[in-house]
Parts: sequence; C-alpha cells; structure tokens
Amino acid sequence: MYVKILGAAAGGGSPQWNCSCTNCRQLRKGTFSGKPRSQVQLAISVDSECWFLINASPDLRYQIESFPALHPRLSSLRQSPINGIILTSAELDAALGLLLLRESQPLRIYATDAVRTLLTEDNSVFGVLRREPDQVQWHPLTPGERFELRPLKGGTTSIRCTPISTGGAFPGYVTPERNSQLDRVGAVIGLFIENNARRIAFFPAASTVTPAWLEEMNRCDAILFDGTFWSDDELLRIRGRGKTARQMGHLPVGDSDGSLAQLSSLIRPRKIFIHINNTNPMLDESSPEFSQVLASGWELAFDGMELCL
Repeated sequence: MYVKILGAAAGGGSPQWNCSCTNCRQLRKGTFSGKPRSQVQLAISVDSECWFLINASPDLRYQIESFPALHPRLSSLRQSPINGIILTSAELDAALGLLLLRESQPLRIYATDAVRTLLTEDNSVFGVLRREPDQVQWHPLTPGERFELRPLKGGTTSIRCTPISTGGAFPGYVTPERNSQLDRVGAVIGLFIENNARRIAFFPAASTVTPAWLEEMNRCDAILFDGTFWSDDELLRIRGRGKTARQMGHLPVGDSDGSLAQLSSLIRPRKIFIHINNTNPMLDESSPEFSQVLASGWELAFDGMELCL
C-alpha cells in the first residue's frame, strides 16, 4: 500500500493567508527553520494506477498537479486515476475540494449519512456534483463497520477501511436545530486502513484517546495522528480569544495529558503528527518542542511525504 501525503497542515495551511504569528511571519521572510504546508490531503493506492483520496482539501487542485500519479492518462481527453474519496467530516477543509472536482468526472464518495446530508441536502452549492446522472456515487459509512474501496470500473483493491467515531462535533456552520436532528456519532471519524496485513491509522481530529484505539494502533505499521495544537490554550494565548484545543475537537500534543503522553505506550508503529496548525511551535525545527517530538519517537508530516507499506 502506497500513501502520499499531499498536504499536512490544518485549515488555512501554513502560512495562513491572514495570520501574522511568529511562524507565518518567518515563513514569509524565508527565515523559518521549517517547511510551508498545504491543508491536509492523503492519496492511497496499491498499484499506483487506481487512487483514492482521504478528504478533499481546498488546496486539492494544486496538490493534484504536484503529484504526477494523479494526472490524467493519455487514453482519453478527460480522465482521472482518482476513483474515490473518503470524507472524515463535513468541515470545509475536509470537503471544500469536492467543488474542484465538478467537471463531470465519475467519482465515489464514502461518507457517513450525517456528512452526506450536510453536503448534499443542506448546501446547494454541492449540487455541481450531480449535473449528470451517476456523476457521483455516495456510499454510506457506518462507524465500526469495515468496508472495501472499489475501483469505478469494477474489481477490487483489497484496501479495507474501518471508520471510528472520534466523538467530534459538527462544523460551526451547522445550526443548533440541525445539530439536534443529526447523529453526532457520524460527525467526525478516524480510519484504520489495511491491505495485505499492512495497516495505518488516520486520525486528523481527535480530542481524546481510548484504550481500544491504542490496542488497534499498536497493530499498525504507521499512525497519522492529530497534531493541530501544541497546548490546549494555544490560540487563546496568541489571539487573546477563541476556544481551547479540546473545545475545537483536538487533543494537544505537548500538555501533560496530551497526545505525546497518552500515545507513549505505542511501540510498533511509525508515529507521525498531521493536521498541524500554523501556530504550533513544533513546526519550528529549531524549537524545544520539535526536539521533544523527535526525542519521543515522532515525526511531523510534510507535503510530499511518502509511506510505502
């Protein structure tokens, strides 16, 4: 199984267009000891011919162009090796890229009923994905139930995914009334993805870690876990207002009960933080936070990173 990390940053990317935090200022000046990153986007395949995306970031067009394996083949005027997309939430940084795939290309979209409802019934702009019959086939996901990714032309990929509810909330654009009507279990999911005894975990938004997750993660070859914020009060200190990391659905990395501590028992997998916010001090590779991450056996995902399992 081949995994390409096309984007590794949280919503807004790094640098973020309207942010003048220390990280963003230094990135723009070219004095930052770290890399710019686009918004989180994964591509997975077993044969480098049939590809599936995990989420659809607002940076998707640029990310596709940056990776030749996702370019159209010469066999026809319009074609794409992208066969399907798995959505982990209805957040804009996870789903807005779907609008960039509106040019009548057949696609399968795997999503929970709640996410599909928010995008197709509550938001008319996503109607551009159904201008032609069967332009997009929606496949329902149910947390805890494994499913297989299948090519559009039939056959099998032998890539199997198990969605896990992370207990997250619906996006801020969802009204309280609509919140009460939808099943919150399907609001935000993580994924265990496997192929021929190889296994990865993808949890870009998680405010907690359960013993059951730890057991499953220890059976993985690699985990990509929520690295959004270093501390729970990160945005409050920088902006002087807002929510804590946990209130936004993210377990902070460096707090005493954060992800470094709670995932310290993991021995087998390669451990990689992803969905990293532009304000996170561990992005600075000269910082003590970055040194702590490395000393704990973790890596930071970056645009273009590849995993071959």
